[in-house]
Amino acid sequence: MTAPSTFGLSTEARNLHWLLSNLVEEVPGVHSVTVVSSDGLMLLSSDPGRHRAKEAGPSDGPKGSSADLATIVSGIGSLTVGAAKLMDGGGVKQTMVAMDEGSVFVMSISDGSLLGVHATPDCDMSVVAYHMALFVGRAGHVLTPELRSELRTSMESAQ
Repeated sequence: MTAPSTFGLSTEARNLHWLLSNLVEEVPGVHSVTVVSSDGLMLLSSDPGRHRAKEAGPSDGPKGSSADLATIVSGIGSLTVGAAKLMDGGGVKQTMVAMDEGSVFVMSISDGSLLGVHATPDCDMSVVAYHMALFVGRAGHVLTPELRSELRTSMESAQ
């Protein structure tokens, strides 16, 4: 993972970037991570410089684009919220999709934002879920409207 530039960002934004980087670097099997706002916009990415799809192998994430992972996470989040409403299931806390060649995890953050992880098919799912819960616990209370706006602006400038 290429470390994103955090120059000029607030302390809270730099801390979120650091938490995201640690999630990717410290959890075995994690390919990429993204945070998506409740309206579907990417706020953070483990690879913010790769917003456009590239020729990439399957281990490079969804078509090699962090924007693709954000789109997938937003779609899964919307689908599961709709399903939970239809089934009177309450709020959705976590969703996991296991595929032959990978896994996608989506976890709700307190403000309606979503944390998404793309991992290898043989990852330890409980370890990934545990570290995602740590991220959500640490990030959820600081993800204010002001910080979301700052993160959106920094993602747009990275393009």
